[in-house]
Amino acid sequence: MKIPTPQYRSPLGRLVAEPRPDPEEIKREGWLDQHILVVSPEDARLDWTEREFLRRIGDRLYGDKERRHG
Repeated sequence: MKIPTPQYRSPLGRLVAEPRPDPEEIKREGWLDQHILVVSPEDARLDWTEREFLRRIGDRLYGDKERRHG
């Protein structure tokens, strides 16, 4: 008598079938709901001064990439 092996259904399986949300929409909601700003200093929508301003903030908060060791 053959007993079928039960299939394990991962709770993450539903995420594969669902369409992925737009990253820009997630960033927009993060800003509007929680005041969390996610922006790349390489974003083409920014001018030079805005990109430089972001780089300086990032370096001040998290350190300069060139000074890191490891």
